Amino acid sequence: MKTGLVLEGGAMRGMFTCGVLDVLMEHGIDFDGAAGVSAGAVFGCNFKSHQIGRPIRYNKKYCNDPRYCSLRSLITTGDLYGADFCYRELPDELDPFDRKTFSNNPLPFYITATDTQTGKAVYHLCSDGGGEDLKWMRASASMPIVSRPVQVDGHMLLDGGIADPVPYQFMSGIGYNRLLLILTQPKGYRKKKGLPLPLLRLFLPHAQGAAKAMACRYSIYNQQMEEIDRLEQEKSVFVIRPLQALGISRTEKDPEELERVYQLGRAEALRLLTSLQLFLYKGN
Repeated sequence: MKTGLVLEGGAMRGMFTCGVLDVLMEHGIDFDGAAGVSAGAVFGCNFKSHQIGRPIRYNKKYCNDPRYCSLRSLITTGDLYGADFCYRELPDELDPFDRKTFSNNPLPFYITATDTQTGKAVYHLCSDGGGEDLKWMRASASMPIVSRPVQVDGHMLLDGGIADPVPYQFMSGIGYNRLLLILTQPKGYRKKKGLPLPLLRLFLPHAQGAAKAMACRYSIYNQQMEEIDRLEQEKSVFVIRPLQALGISRTEKDPEELERVYQLGRAEALRLLTSLQLFLYKGN
């Protein structure tokens, strides 16, 4: 049996995920493979580099820095989250990303993104945490309309959550059959229908496949949640998610709110720790 870790996105709801991951690292819980999408990729990579506390630390420190996330960044660069600051200055200089540990850790870490032309999910197996991997992380977290598509490996890519919000089926398909899913919405949450396709096509003139995928994203997400609920009831997967809606903005600027959501993740992970260990290691 191969264990897998699957990380949903959700922008700053990802602080919940960071709290869970830090508890897992503190208690020595590891996996045979992992996959992250959007915030689950850009925050989850710290699980492979084993940097406990890094995402909550830099998010609290820089959440009000206009270079990190701001309307000014969107107007001047085309990206709400500043690409150069987030994917060069921050990991290289301000709060270094441990590429050596990331590279030496044998854990396969997959990143999910959406091809703007086909509207289909594409998956990238990280190597060394260097420039190519960071491009995929940026692509996976590039929210449509407020981000530029990212060109990498022959694809033009946007947020992975458009095509595959929770890539548990991908992980099952490549042989990971005992999965922990970390979600950022409470049980029972379902998405509502979003913007109509004609409007999405207007906003995304060079990403028609992604526009079409966005128009039916609510249906894809809700189908996944229905199946996850069934798999959880069958004890085929283990799910850690908030007990109630986190009530945090996608672009939260209050460090205390970030800390609150992070602590909720820690608390839920600690509450479920023994049950998770039994699930992961039963029969091993």
